[in-house]
Amino acid sequence: MQTYKAPLRDVRFCVHEVLDFVSHYRALESELGTEEVDAVVQAVATFAEDVLVPLNQGGDEEGAHFEAGQVRSPQGFADAYEEYVEAGWPRLGNPAEYGGEAAPYSLKLCVSEFMQAANHAWCMYALLNDGAIKTLLGFADAELLERFVPRLISGEWMGTMCLTEPHCGSDLSQVRCRAEPRADGSYSISGTKIFISSGEQDFSENIVHLVLARLPGAASGTRGISLFAVPKRVPDASGALGAVNSVRCLSIEDKMGLKASATCVMAFEGAQGWLVGEPGRGLNAMFVFINKSRLGTAQQAQAHAEGAFQTSLAYAQQRLAGRALDASAEDVRPAALIVHPDIRRMLLTQKAIAEGGRAFVLYCAKWVDLADSPNAHVRARAERRLALLTPIAKGALSEWATEATDLGIQILGGHGYMKEWGLEQRVRDVRITRIYEGTTGIQGMDLLGRKLLGPLREEFDGFTDEILALAARAERQRSLRGLSAGLVGGVNLWREITDVVAEQNRSDSASVGAAAVDYLMLAGYVCVGYVLALSALVAQERLDAGDAESAFYRAKIQTTQFYFDKMLPRIHTHAQSIRNGSASLMSMDEASFGLGV
Repeated sequence: MQTYKAPLRDVRFCVHEVLDFVSHYRALESELGTEEVDAVVQAVATFAEDVLVPLNQGGDEEGAHFEAGQVRSPQGFADAYEEYVEAGWPRLGNPAEYGGEAAPYSLKLCVSEFMQAANHAWCMYALLNDGAIKTLLGFADAELLERFVPRLISGEWMGTMCLTEPHCGSDLSQVRCRAEPRADGSYSISGTKIFISSGEQDFSENIVHLVLARLPGAASGTRGISLFAVPKRVPDASGALGAVNSVRCLSIEDKMGLKASATCVMAFEGAQGWLVGEPGRGLNAMFVFINKSRLGTAQQAQAHAEGAFQTSLAYAQQRLAGRALDASAEDVRPAALIVHPDIRRMLLTQKAIAEGGRAFVLYCAKWVDLADSPNAHVRARAERRLALLTPIAKGALSEWATEATDLGIQILGGHGYMKEWGLEQRVRDVRITRIYEGTTGIQGMDLLGRKLLGPLREEFDGFTDEILALAARAERQRSLRGLSAGLVGGVNLWREITDVVAEQNRSDSASVGAAAVDYLMLAGYVCVGYVLALSALVAQERLDAGDAESAFYRAKIQTTQFYFDKMLPRIHTHAQSIRNGSASLMSMDEASFGLGV
């Protein structure tokens, strides 16, 4: 049977002690204090544990149903969403003027971890609205805002993102979906979209699809793409639901994981839609949705790492196998798995990924709050920082979460390979995080090619200066000097390898693509090392002050030390791979790949 408990103590450590959300909220002129934050955290944790966890395994076994063009979610899923809406959670972090509950987005992202860890597939229905809302708020006109946003915020309606088509996935320059102007100012949308999460569902009475399409005479490539809001049912001027639009779900996909989530093939057959933003600027608008989704994907991955760690730890503490290393010759009793070094290696790897990933996601979440600032200077600075960190968070954490869940199966051995413990489901469910919202390779090329070899080198220098400033603080703590040296070495290597790729790129057009994933992973190890070192510094300060929770704080430092000893050194392998260039990748002609088959 699957189990999961929200890691409340570590979340509060990150939110209150490491990242000081309450002071951050005060600067944002939010009235949320420690008690209010803790109340939200506890309430969502209870919902995740009591409502979502019991549905996860059964939902995977039952799967989503598709009958006569309609999707039916697994038993209990829609009821759980009704409870979620009644509690008001969709309103959290959305504008009060449209019916939301004013709160920084970081608080909503913080508690989303519990739901993602408890039931990722359910979240694929319930937690997609925020990106749609933010996109509409940023680009839609007043009439569209009034028509769609209040009911999206309330959770009565739900939103989707419709990009991919049968002939094109990541390369959106090939989009063929068409938009023809109508006499009333709306548009007729025609085309097929695939891989649409919750394109059809039984949670809400209406669905607002955000669809990329081309206007007549539009330019080729991405510059000719516009964005349209296409409802499943067209509301009238009063907001009441009218006729069913010409949108159909043709089928749902049979997937490796997230089987309870309906991934739909959608046909738009002259469906009525409305332009969102300027013609030809659809991809720019949609990237608001995509960027928020990418940080959410990083959290999905991190949440699976936490869930896998909890299951693995419980098993390792209970399962008896082998003798303890320090057992006497006469002591033949079997010991718990957790005494063995290799089991500890795997558990600590999971723990470092889960806790370091959490701190990194929440660090990024503070910048999301600032990116919503009315102050243009603050907003621009936050957008630059997020442009740098979002691909790192999404790419690195999704790769590591696959490692963490797979280690869970290894710790449990044959039992991990069975369905009972839920780890094989986590391996299947988390795998998509390395693909959707842009693969790891795409994240790496975005980070390196479009940003660090482009306009964000100054932002990179500022961020790495911030890491070095923390290293200087850690240097003043005798017990943390090893961490300080590790951070300095990591930053220096990251800077050096950035210059190496810049030099390679002058004469080798394949260099960025060849280096992209190695570069992203190197960056990820340094970034998570930064937030773990910050956590260790706070923990050491608490120990020096004689805090009663000494065991908790010592464990934070020990986890960080493990990361610096056993995981951060991986950066040197990635760096050497980058230095080796693209020659061995590009020298083989295409025909030679298949020789020997």
